[in-house]
Amino acid sequence: MSDALDRSTRLSLLKEPLVKKLCEVLDKSSNKGWRRLGEIVANDRRFRVSPDDMEMCSLKVLQLEGSPSLTLLRLMGDRGCTAGHLLDYLQTLGNSEALQCLKPSALQILIQPQSVALISGHNLRLSCHAVGKSPVQYQWFKSKEEVPNSFYSDLVISPVYLKDAGFYICRVNCGGTFEFSQWVQVDVLNVSVSCGQGYHSLEGRLKLVIQPQSQRTYVGETLQMECGAVGRPIPRYQWHRNGAPVPNATRRKLAIPHSTQDHAGRYRCEISSSTERMWTNEVDVAIDDVYAIGGVLGSSEFLLNNVPEQLYATDKVALLIGNLSYQNHPRLKAPMVDVYDLTNLLRQLNFQVVSLLDLTESEMRNAVDEFLSLLHKGVYGLLYYAGHGYENYGNSFMVPVDAPSPYRSANCLCVQSILKLMQEKETGLNVFLLDMCRKRNIHDDSAPNIVLRVTANIVFGYATCQDAEAFELSSSGLTNGVFVKFLKRRLLDDEKITVVLDRVAEDMGQFDATKGKQALEIRSSLSDRRALTDPILPGDSADLAHARSLQWAKAHELPESMCLNFDCGAQIKLGFAAEFSNVLVIYTHIVKKPEDMSFLQAHVTDFSQDLDVDPKEMNRETPEETGIYLLSSNLPQHCLYTRVSSLQKLREELVFTVCLQGTFTAMDDESVHWTKSVDIGKPLIARLDLNRAVRRNSCLQTCMMPHSPSHSPCHSPGPEHHHHHHCGSPQDHNRLLPQGHYLDVHEHQGAVGGCGDSLYVGQSHSEAACDSSCGLSSSPGRLSVPIEATDDIHELQTVFINSLQLQQQ
Repeated sequence: MSDALDRSTRLSLLKEPLVKKLCEVLDKSSNKGWRRLGEIVANDRRFRVSPDDMEMCSLKVLQLEGSPSLTLLRLMGDRGCTAGHLLDYLQTLGNSEALQCLKPSALQILIQPQSVALISGHNLRLSCHAVGKSPVQYQWFKSKEEVPNSFYSDLVISPVYLKDAGFYICRVNCGGTFEFSQWVQVDVLNVSVSCGQGYHSLEGRLKLVIQPQSQRTYVGETLQMECGAVGRPIPRYQWHRNGAPVPNATRRKLAIPHSTQDHAGRYRCEISSSTERMWTNEVDVAIDDVYAIGGVLGSSEFLLNNVPEQLYATDKVALLIGNLSYQNHPRLKAPMVDVYDLTNLLRQLNFQVVSLLDLTESEMRNAVDEFLSLLHKGVYGLLYYAGHGYENYGNSFMVPVDAPSPYRSANCLCVQSILKLMQEKETGLNVFLLDMCRKRNIHDDSAPNIVLRVTANIVFGYATCQDAEAFELSSSGLTNGVFVKFLKRRLLDDEKITVVLDRVAEDMGQFDATKGKQALEIRSSLSDRRALTDPILPGDSADLAHARSLQWAKAHELPESMCLNFDCGAQIKLGFAAEFSNVLVIYTHIVKKPEDMSFLQAHVTDFSQDLDVDPKEMNRETPEETGIYLLSSNLPQHCLYTRVSSLQKLREELVFTVCLQGTFTAMDDESVHWTKSVDIGKPLIARLDLNRAVRRNSCLQTCMMPHSPSHSPCHSPGPEHHHHHHCGSPQDHNRLLPQGHYLDVHEHQGAVGGCGDSLYVGQSHSEAACDSSCGLSSSPGRLSVPIEATDDIHELQTVFINSLQLQQQ
């Protein structure tokens, strides 16, 4: 093994030539130098570096042979920082040249493989990337056996099958030195195609694909239950019974031999990763004593006569629209976070979800058309909208981002007209979640009448009461709206949808920041016990449903990652991820750098002017710098990131240029450029051509709807309510809001949750600490450790090392 630097060595004891070389590298680097290192260390409470410390370091450039990096390293050393800490910081920094200074003769693995759970039939890719003084070679192992023909940094198994599940590790050789990557686990789930749809578009986010089922068994028999999720890193599992964790139940499959009546109850499983947590449906388990109910025959009759009727959806489809970047009205913040979180939750319920941000009027109408095309008899349809809105004469209007000021019904979409079109599809359930203001628009007096069918399958969940505002709480970070803040806690409950919304209303009523000012209103004509958790059972038109599912899948296809080879010998990996259905993330990573080059960087450019790409935020070293906050923890590290939004505006294939800039050691730092044009077709929602001319149909019209049977847990705010809002008359916003002063609550589409429950209406920004649910997490050193059981890994490690020793003998 290589002679690694002792991690416990104090920085003050490092050899002078090593420190001098390291400081030279950090001083000359603009993007990955001492300033960025100081920012990383500042986030570590153990060796916190203050702004004053950084200013003192920067002043060293004014001195002869002064080094800001040397001053920073001395400060860190004085505060107890060791070589191990510094190695971790430089790893996060991503400065491979600086890392080489600390490990001049060592082979270093920069990218570790990550454990993953995926569906049988999909493609498995494990990545390991290392650098050394000489070219490196790779060899992958499954358990203690070499994987045939696995000599590359990426191990690709396409397609993957159940037999490929197991533990993997990569050995990297460089001359006479070798290192092993961390162990990773691959879990392969056998799931039907319909359950697995959409997985490829999640790029690492957890997706629940196997739900536990209610059971009735007998005393003495083995109780067996199963659930499963796919994602990267591999999920962790914890089963719960009646709200309490089941001891030692930390695997996908729960087996309780010789069950007794004490094992009966309500079961569900908590599934989590380093960045996410979700719950399965809660299901009933009954353990019967066969003798107590008249023997086996009597037991069978009892079971048949007591099974409740199960309701089914022939499919589940959801359209989520979040409008925030308004052209003529105040901009909003919450819709992006709310749409993102609801997308993840609804996918866990096996909804086919289309999530879109910032749509114009024509784009909204075309998106609704596509949504309607996915509906047919028995389908559960859900529409969620977050943005500016208003309500006139019982009709709700959603405001596009290009709406004029003032706007009228002709510029907006009427929700009730969409409902009429959904009814014509004979849907099984129609759910509308409207996270917007419901004040009257004084500029719009139109009142057309659209007659709706009398059906017992309509549910409206309004974020606020009639003639009231919805609020946005001021926050420095990205947080949920008030509605979604509480909705996402209940959305996965296996309850009738109106019961779920009732509980959300009760939770919102306890929220001090909006108590008495915003309350959820529910309108429903639902008679059956229909729930969003109901299973899917395709009806007579199964072939038609499959064709429509393919139409949805077409709008969620990501380009395959690719490797680009340049004439200089460099190899660049180009990867893609989806943040929303119309937001694409592109990341570049240098896989191979020629030995005779001292500097190499790859970036993307030359995007179509149809797209929303800010040149100042392209090719950034962290996802957050380019506006990728929600997906950042699921993206690979040590890349350059670019966020491409408004894909619905793309009229032609997406073509862009990958530019490679490098410096050869023998050319006196003269920069050389290479370019390659890349065509990835029409990714994600761009395939549906939402920019086409609007098909003028009844969705365009406004409507008048007789109110459905309703119940509301709210009371509208009285006339004393005077907080600033921008609905109905958004042009008055600047007049109402004093310059330089901010309130904790501002109206928006649908309320944005604050930074915890300590923000109150009418006060200045609270300095109270945020709870953990509202911050953005960052874990640059996150690992992907095999989860099933640590004992399994220890045993595997021992067997593996022993087998290597035997081979050497």
